[in-house]
Amino acid sequence: MTAPINILVVDDIPQNLIALEALLARPGLNLLKASSGAEALEMLLVHEVALALVDVQMPDMDGFELAELMRGSERTRAIPLIFLTAASRETNYRFRGYEAGAVDFMFKPIDAQALVSKVNVFVELYLQRKQLSHQLDELKRALHMNEMFMAVLGHDLRTPLSVVMNGAMLLPMMTDHPKVAVTAQRIGGSARRMAQMVDQLLDLARIRSGDMQLKKAHRDVAELCRAIADEFQAADKPSRVVVEAHGDAAAPVDPGIFAQVISNLVGNALQHGESGHAVLVNVDGSAPEHLRITIGNRGVIPAARLAGIFEPYQRLDAARKSGQGLGLGLYTASTFVHAHGGEIDIASDAALGTTVVTVTLPRVGAGAPTAQALA
Repeated sequence: MTAPINILVVDDIPQNLIALEALLARPGLNLLKASSGAEALEMLLVHEVALALVDVQMPDMDGFELAELMRGSERTRAIPLIFLTAASRETNYRFRGYEAGAVDFMFKPIDAQALVSKVNVFVELYLQRKQLSHQLDELKRALHMNEMFMAVLGHDLRTPLSVVMNGAMLLPMMTDHPKVAVTAQRIGGSARRMAQMVDQLLDLARIRSGDMQLKKAHRDVAELCRAIADEFQAADKPSRVVVEAHGDAAAPVDPGIFAQVISNLVGNALQHGESGHAVLVNVDGSAPEHLRITIGNRGVIPAARLAGIFEPYQRLDAARKSGQGLGLGLYTASTFVHAHGGEIDIASDAALGTTVVTVTLPRVGAGAPTAQALA
Protein backbone atom coordinates (compact mmCIF):
# COMPACT_ATOMS: atom_id res chain seq x y z
CA MET A 1 0.00 0.00 0.00
CA THR A 2 1.34 3.43 -0.99
CA ALA A 3 1.95 5.82 1.90
CA PRO A 4 -0.17 9.00 1.87
CA ILE A 5 1.42 12.24 0.68
CA ASN A 6 1.76 14.86 3.40
CA ILE A 7 0.72 18.50 2.86
CA LEU A 8 1.66 20.87 5.66
CA VAL A 9 -0.82 23.69 6.40
CA VAL A 10 0.25 26.41 8.85
CA ASP A 11 -2.26 28.99 10.12
CA ASP A 12 -2.93 30.41 13.60
CA ILE A 13 -6.71 30.58 12.97
CA PRO A 14 -8.39 27.17 13.53
CA GLN A 15 -11.27 27.94 11.15
CA ASN A 16 -8.81 28.45 8.28
CA LEU A 17 -7.21 25.06 8.97
CA ILE A 18 -10.62 23.37 8.95
CA ALA A 19 -11.58 25.09 5.70
CA LEU A 20 -8.34 24.10 3.97
CA GLU A 21 -8.70 20.51 5.16
CA ALA A 22 -12.23 20.33 3.73
CA LEU A 23 -11.07 21.85 0.46
CA LEU A 24 -8.01 19.64 -0.08
CA ALA A 25 -9.18 16.35 1.44
CA ARG A 26 -8.91 13.40 -0.94
CA PRO A 27 -7.68 9.80 -0.83
CA GLY A 28 -3.90 9.61 -0.78
CA LEU A 29 -3.41 13.07 0.75
CA ASN A 30 -2.74 13.68 4.43
CA LEU A 31 -2.99 17.23 5.80
CA LEU A 32 -0.65 18.07 8.65
CA LYS A 33 -2.18 21.06 10.49
CA ALA A 34 0.00 23.41 12.54
CA SER A 35 -1.23 26.50 14.38
CA SER A 36 2.21 28.11 14.74
CA GLY A 37 5.64 28.16 13.20
CA ALA A 38 7.14 26.24 16.12
CA GLU A 39 4.56 23.47 15.77
CA ALA A 40 5.22 23.33 12.04
CA LEU A 41 8.95 22.88 12.62
CA GLU A 42 8.25 19.99 15.00
CA MET A 43 6.12 18.28 12.36
CA LEU A 44 8.80 18.78 9.72
CA LEU A 45 11.27 16.92 11.94
CA VAL A 46 9.03 13.85 11.87
CA HIS A 47 7.23 13.87 8.51
CA GLU A 48 8.28 14.07 4.87
CA VAL A 49 6.26 16.85 3.25
CA ALA A 50 5.44 17.39 -0.43
CA LEU A 51 4.18 20.99 -0.07
CA ALA A 52 3.75 23.62 2.64
CA LEU A 53 0.89 26.16 2.69
CA VAL A 54 1.88 28.89 5.13
CA ASP A 55 -0.03 31.88 6.43
CA VAL A 56 2.15 34.97 6.63
CA GLN A 57 0.58 36.84 9.58
CA MET A 58 1.13 34.71 12.68
CA PRO A 59 2.15 35.67 16.22
CA ASP A 60 5.63 34.86 17.64
CA MET A 61 6.95 33.51 14.30
CA ASP A 62 5.49 34.82 11.05
CA GLY A 63 5.46 32.94 7.75
CA PHE A 64 8.59 34.64 6.43
CA GLU A 65 10.60 33.62 9.49
CA LEU A 66 9.33 30.03 9.23
CA ALA A 67 10.31 29.94 5.56
CA GLU A 68 13.82 31.18 6.33
CA LEU A 69 14.26 28.46 8.98
CA MET A 70 13.02 25.83 6.54
CA ARG A 71 15.47 27.01 3.89
CA GLY A 72 18.28 26.82 6.44
CA SER A 73 17.81 23.06 6.97
CA GLU A 74 19.03 20.42 4.53
CA ARG A 75 15.99 18.28 5.31
CA THR A 76 13.37 20.94 4.49
CA ARG A 77 14.99 23.41 2.07
CA ALA A 78 13.61 21.66 -1.03
CA ILE A 79 9.98 21.69 0.14
CA PRO A 80 7.87 23.95 -2.15
CA LEU A 81 6.20 26.70 -0.13
CA ILE A 82 3.09 28.72 -0.99
CA PHE A 83 2.26 31.77 1.13
CA LEU A 84 -1.39 32.44 1.98
CA THR A 85 -1.98 36.01 3.08
CA ALA A 86 -4.65 38.68 3.51
CA ALA A 87 -2.01 41.43 3.58
CA SER A 88 -0.90 43.96 0.99
CA ARG A 89 -0.34 43.02 -2.64
CA GLU A 90 2.59 45.44 -2.91
CA THR A 91 5.63 44.35 -4.92
CA ASN A 92 8.04 44.75 -1.98
CA TYR A 93 5.88 42.46 0.12
CA ARG A 94 5.93 39.76 -2.55
CA PHE A 95 9.64 40.23 -3.08
CA ARG A 96 10.30 39.51 0.59
CA GLY A 97 8.24 36.32 0.30
CA TYR A 98 10.07 35.08 -2.76
CA GLU A 99 13.37 35.99 -1.14
CA ALA A 100 12.37 33.82 1.83
CA GLY A 101 11.88 30.88 -0.52
CA ALA A 102 8.24 30.95 -1.62
CA VAL A 103 7.29 29.46 -4.97
CA ASP A 104 3.95 31.30 -5.06
CA PHE A 105 1.68 33.82 -3.31
CA MET A 106 -2.08 33.46 -2.90
CA PHE A 107 -4.17 36.27 -1.39
CA LYS A 108 -7.21 35.79 0.81
CA PRO A 109 -10.01 35.18 0.17
CA ILE A 110 -8.42 32.15 -1.50
CA ASP A 111 -9.56 31.07 -4.95
CA ALA A 112 -10.48 27.45 -4.10
CA GLN A 113 -10.15 26.12 -7.65
CA ALA A 114 -6.77 27.76 -8.18
CA LEU A 115 -5.44 26.42 -4.86
CA VAL A 116 -6.57 22.86 -5.62
CA SER A 117 -4.97 23.04 -9.07
CA LYS A 118 -1.66 24.27 -7.67
CA VAL A 119 -1.63 21.64 -4.94
CA ASN A 120 -2.29 18.95 -7.56
CA VAL A 121 0.67 20.19 -9.62
CA PHE A 122 3.08 20.05 -6.69
CA VAL A 123 1.79 16.64 -5.61
CA GLU A 124 2.42 15.34 -9.12
CA LEU A 125 5.93 16.84 -9.09
CA TYR A 126 6.57 15.21 -5.72
CA LEU A 127 5.49 11.82 -7.08
CA GLN A 128 7.74 12.25 -10.12
CA ARG A 129 10.71 13.12 -7.87
CA LYS A 130 10.05 10.02 -5.75
CA GLN A 131 9.84 7.86 -8.86
CA LEU A 132 13.08 9.30 -10.25
CA SER A 133 14.78 8.77 -6.89
CA HIS A 134 13.62 5.16 -6.85
CA GLN A 135 14.85 4.62 -10.42
CA LEU A 136 18.20 6.18 -9.50
CA ASP A 137 18.55 3.81 -6.54
CA GLU A 138 17.72 0.85 -8.77
CA LEU A 139 20.27 2.04 -11.34
CA LYS A 140 22.96 2.39 -8.65
CA ARG A 141 22.24 -1.14 -7.44
CA ALA A 142 22.40 -2.47 -10.99
CA LEU A 143 25.72 -0.68 -11.60
CA HIS A 144 27.11 -2.04 -8.35
CA MET A 145 26.10 -5.58 -9.33
CA ASN A 146 27.65 -5.05 -12.76
CA GLU A 147 30.92 -3.89 -11.21
CA MET A 148 30.93 -6.87 -8.84
CA PHE A 149 30.32 -9.17 -11.80
CA MET A 150 33.23 -7.65 -13.73
CA ALA A 151 35.52 -7.99 -10.71
CA VAL A 152 34.56 -11.62 -10.09
CA LEU A 153 34.74 -12.51 -13.77
CA GLY A 154 38.13 -10.84 -14.16
CA HIS A 155 39.47 -12.63 -11.09
CA ASP A 156 38.16 -16.04 -12.17
CA LEU A 157 39.52 -15.67 -15.72
CA ARG A 158 43.09 -15.36 -14.47
CA THR A 159 43.45 -19.08 -13.67
CA PRO A 160 42.44 -20.50 -17.08
CA LEU A 161 44.42 -17.71 -18.77
CA SER A 162 47.59 -18.67 -16.94
CA VAL A 163 47.09 -22.27 -18.06
CA VAL A 164 46.71 -21.14 -21.70
CA MET A 165 49.83 -18.96 -21.49
CA ASN A 166 51.92 -21.72 -19.88
CA GLY A 167 50.70 -24.18 -22.51
CA ALA A 168 51.69 -21.79 -25.28
CA MET A 169 55.21 -21.59 -23.81
CA LEU A 170 55.52 -25.39 -23.55
CA LEU A 171 54.25 -26.27 -27.03
CA PRO A 172 57.44 -25.32 -28.92
CA MET A 173 59.48 -27.40 -26.46
CA MET A 174 57.49 -30.53 -27.31
CA THR A 175 58.15 -30.46 -31.04
CA ASP A 176 60.26 -28.63 -33.57
CA HIS A 177 57.49 -28.43 -36.15
CA PRO A 178 57.46 -24.82 -37.48
CA LYS A 179 53.65 -24.58 -37.59
CA VAL A 180 53.43 -25.52 -33.92
CA ALA A 181 55.80 -22.69 -33.00
CA VAL A 182 53.78 -20.19 -35.03
CA THR A 183 50.52 -21.40 -33.50
CA ALA A 184 51.97 -21.26 -29.99
CA GLN A 185 53.15 -17.71 -30.61
CA ARG A 186 49.67 -16.67 -31.71
CA ILE A 187 48.06 -18.35 -28.71
CA GLY A 188 50.51 -16.62 -26.37
CA GLY A 189 49.93 -13.22 -27.97
CA SER A 190 46.17 -13.58 -27.79
CA ALA A 191 46.34 -14.75 -24.17
CA ARG A 192 48.49 -11.76 -23.22
CA ARG A 193 46.01 -9.37 -24.84
CA MET A 194 43.20 -11.08 -22.98
CA ALA A 195 45.15 -10.79 -19.72
CA GLN A 196 45.51 -7.06 -20.38
CA MET A 197 41.74 -6.78 -20.90
CA VAL A 198 41.12 -8.62 -17.63
CA ASP A 199 43.48 -6.23 -15.81
CA GLN A 200 41.64 -3.25 -17.30
CA LEU A 201 38.26 -4.64 -16.23
CA LEU A 202 39.55 -5.16 -12.69
CA ASP A 203 40.96 -1.62 -12.63
CA LEU A 204 37.62 -0.25 -13.85
CA ALA A 205 35.70 -2.19 -11.19
CA ARG A 206 38.03 -0.92 -8.44
CA ILE A 207 37.81 2.67 -9.69
CA ARG A 208 34.01 2.74 -9.80
CA SER A 209 33.53 0.93 -6.50
CA GLY A 210 36.03 3.19 -4.74
CA ASP A 211 37.82 0.17 -3.25
CA MET A 212 41.32 1.07 -4.44
CA GLN A 213 43.60 2.88 -2.00
CA LEU A 214 46.62 5.02 -2.83
CA LYS A 215 49.67 4.41 -0.66
CA LYS A 216 51.98 7.25 -1.57
CA ALA A 217 55.72 7.24 -0.99
CA HIS A 218 58.61 9.45 -2.08
CA ARG A 219 59.81 7.63 -5.22
CA ASP A 220 62.09 8.23 -8.20
CA VAL A 221 59.61 8.37 -11.08
CA ALA A 222 62.40 8.12 -13.68
CA GLU A 223 63.37 4.73 -12.24
CA LEU A 224 59.74 3.60 -12.48
CA CYS A 225 59.67 4.67 -16.13
CA ARG A 226 62.89 2.77 -16.89
CA ALA A 227 61.51 -0.36 -15.26
CA ILE A 228 58.38 -0.13 -17.42
CA ALA A 229 60.50 0.47 -20.54
CA ASP A 230 62.45 -2.73 -19.77
CA GLU A 231 59.18 -4.69 -19.66
CA PHE A 232 58.43 -3.65 -23.24
CA GLN A 233 61.91 -4.68 -24.41
CA ALA A 234 61.62 -7.54 -26.89
CA ALA A 235 64.39 -10.14 -27.03
CA ASP A 236 67.01 -9.62 -29.75
CA LYS A 237 65.42 -6.36 -30.86
CA PRO A 238 66.39 -2.74 -30.19
CA SER A 239 64.28 -0.99 -27.58
CA ARG A 240 61.47 1.17 -28.90
CA VAL A 241 61.16 3.05 -25.58
CA VAL A 242 63.73 5.73 -24.70
CA VAL A 243 63.65 7.26 -21.20
CA GLU A 244 65.31 10.62 -20.52
CA ALA A 245 65.36 12.46 -17.19
CA HIS A 246 66.80 15.65 -15.76
CA GLY A 247 66.41 17.49 -12.47
CA ASP A 248 64.86 15.99 -9.34
CA ALA A 249 62.71 13.08 -10.59
CA ALA A 250 61.16 12.27 -7.17
CA ALA A 251 57.49 12.76 -6.32
CA PRO A 252 54.94 11.31 -3.87
CA VAL A 253 53.28 8.44 -5.78
CA ASP A 254 51.83 5.02 -5.21
CA PRO A 255 54.55 3.00 -7.01
CA GLY A 256 52.31 0.16 -8.15
CA ILE A 257 49.44 2.29 -9.38
CA PHE A 258 51.62 4.93 -11.01
CA ALA A 259 53.60 2.19 -12.75
CA GLN A 260 50.24 1.18 -14.29
CA VAL A 261 49.82 4.76 -15.53
CA ILE A 262 53.18 4.71 -17.29
CA SER A 263 52.61 1.19 -18.60
CA ASN A 264 49.21 2.13 -20.07
CA LEU A 265 50.55 5.29 -21.68
CA VAL A 266 53.70 3.68 -23.09
CA GLY A 267 51.77 0.63 -24.29
CA ASN A 268 49.23 2.89 -25.96
CA ALA A 269 51.99 4.89 -27.67
CA LEU A 270 53.68 1.70 -28.92
CA GLN A 271 50.41 0.23 -30.17
CA HIS A 272 49.17 3.29 -32.05
CA GLY A 273 52.47 4.99 -32.96
CA GLU A 274 54.47 4.37 -36.11
CA SER A 275 56.42 1.14 -35.67
CA GLY A 276 59.67 2.51 -37.09
CA HIS A 277 59.99 5.24 -34.46
CA ALA A 278 60.79 5.12 -30.76
CA VAL A 279 58.49 6.24 -27.95
CA LEU A 280 60.22 8.99 -25.96
CA VAL A 281 59.54 9.23 -22.22
CA ASN A 282 60.87 12.44 -20.69
CA VAL A 283 60.86 13.09 -16.93
CA ASP A 284 61.31 16.80 -16.24
CA GLY A 285 62.13 17.52 -12.61
CA SER A 286 63.39 21.08 -13.06
CA ALA A 287 60.38 22.73 -11.34
CA PRO A 288 60.36 22.59 -7.51
CA GLU A 289 56.57 22.45 -7.17
CA HIS A 290 55.76 19.72 -9.72
CA LEU A 291 57.13 16.88 -11.83
CA ARG A 292 56.27 16.64 -15.51
CA ILE A 293 56.34 13.41 -17.53
CA THR A 294 55.80 13.39 -21.29
CA ILE A 295 55.27 10.32 -23.48
CA GLY A 296 55.64 11.11 -27.19
CA ASN A 297 55.35 9.03 -30.32
CA ARG A 298 55.10 9.44 -34.08
CA GLY A 299 51.50 9.37 -35.25
CA VAL A 300 48.49 11.67 -35.21
CA ILE A 301 45.13 11.33 -33.45
CA PRO A 302 42.23 12.92 -35.39
CA ALA A 303 41.06 16.16 -33.76
CA ALA A 304 37.51 14.82 -33.45
CA ARG A 305 38.77 12.00 -31.19
CA LEU A 306 40.79 14.16 -28.81
CA ALA A 307 37.84 15.71 -26.93
CA GLY A 308 36.68 12.43 -25.37
CA ILE A 309 39.98 10.55 -25.51
CA PHE A 310 40.08 9.95 -21.73
CA GLU A 311 36.54 8.58 -21.57
CA PRO A 312 36.14 4.80 -21.10
CA TYR A 313 35.82 2.48 -24.10
CA GLN A 314 37.41 4.96 -26.51
CA ARG A 315 39.41 3.08 -29.15
CA LEU A 316 40.89 4.06 -32.48
CA ASP A 317 39.44 2.29 -35.51
CA ALA A 318 42.53 0.14 -36.02
CA ALA A 319 42.43 -1.12 -32.44
CA ARG A 320 38.70 -1.80 -32.66
CA LYS A 321 39.09 -3.88 -35.81
CA SER A 322 42.01 -5.86 -34.44
CA GLY A 323 40.29 -6.48 -31.09
CA GLN A 324 43.22 -5.03 -29.15
CA GLY A 325 42.18 -3.75 -25.74
CA LEU A 326 38.91 -2.41 -24.42
CA GLY A 327 39.64 1.29 -24.73
CA LEU A 328 40.19 1.62 -20.97
CA GLY A 329 43.93 2.34 -20.88
CA LEU A 330 43.74 6.13 -21.14
CA TYR A 331 40.67 6.24 -18.89
CA THR A 332 42.36 4.33 -16.06
CA ALA A 333 45.57 6.32 -16.52
CA SER A 334 43.62 9.58 -16.29
CA THR A 335 41.74 8.42 -13.19
CA PHE A 336 44.92 7.30 -11.43
CA VAL A 337 46.72 10.57 -12.26
CA HIS A 338 43.82 12.64 -10.90
CA ALA A 339 43.78 10.48 -7.75
CA HIS A 340 47.41 11.55 -7.24
CA GLY A 341 46.28 15.18 -7.45
CA GLY A 342 47.88 15.54 -10.87
CA GLU A 343 46.78 16.52 -14.36
CA ILE A 344 46.96 14.70 -17.68
CA ASP A 345 46.67 16.13 -21.18
CA ILE A 346 47.17 14.93 -24.72
CA ALA A 347 48.13 16.92 -27.81
CA SER A 348 48.46 15.75 -31.39
CA ASP A 349 50.26 17.92 -33.95
CA ALA A 350 49.35 17.09 -37.56
CA ALA A 351 52.12 19.34 -38.90
CA LEU A 352 54.84 17.56 -36.90
CA GLY A 353 53.12 14.17 -37.10
CA THR A 354 53.49 13.57 -33.36
CA THR A 355 51.31 12.89 -30.33
CA VAL A 356 52.40 13.77 -26.79
CA VAL A 357 50.75 12.87 -23.48
CA THR A 358 51.75 15.13 -20.57
CA VAL A 359 51.35 14.11 -16.92
CA THR A 360 51.96 16.72 -14.23
CA LEU A 361 52.36 15.56 -10.62
CA PRO A 362 52.48 17.88 -7.59
CA ARG A 363 55.35 17.48 -5.14
CA VAL A 364 53.29 18.71 -2.17
CA GLY A 365 53.33 16.24 0.70
CA ALA A 366 56.31 14.37 -0.66
CA GLY A 367 57.81 13.89 2.78
CA ALA A 368 55.29 11.44 4.22
CA PRO A 369 53.47 8.40 2.83
CA THR A 370 49.69 8.75 2.71
CA ALA A 371 46.69 6.51 2.10
CA GLN A 372 44.07 8.04 -0.17
CA ALA A 373 40.82 6.52 -1.42
CA LEU A 374 40.36 6.36 -5.16
CA ALA A 375 36.77 7.35 -5.95
